[in-house]
Amino acid sequence: MIVYSVTVKVNQEIEENWLRWMKEVHIPDVMATGFFLEKRWSKVIGETDGGTSYNVQYLCASMKDLHDYQVHHAPALQKEHSDRYKDNFVAFRTLLETIDD
Repeated sequence: MIVYSVTVKVNQEIEENWLRWMKEVHIPDVMATGFFLEKRWSKVIGETDGGTSYNVQYLCASMKDLHDYQVHHAPALQKEHSDRYKDNFVAFRTLLETIDD
């Protein structure tokens, strides 16, 4: 299983609006692409310097699925987020592979 992890630190001034938009629009749009099996959404504990950080982990079955998502859907979804919250967030993405015991 591949985990596409996105961590976003948002400015406090837009945090409430951002949370609502992520919950009602962005995350459902990402899931609607059909490439992800499930998502996990978390708040990063203990970090408050200039904003609050959140992490969304999207689980997909294969690197091919992730690649197809990144080529065909991610650019538009990321642009929508960037246009809406320009200069009010920083984000980074990490890829993980689950290891079964």
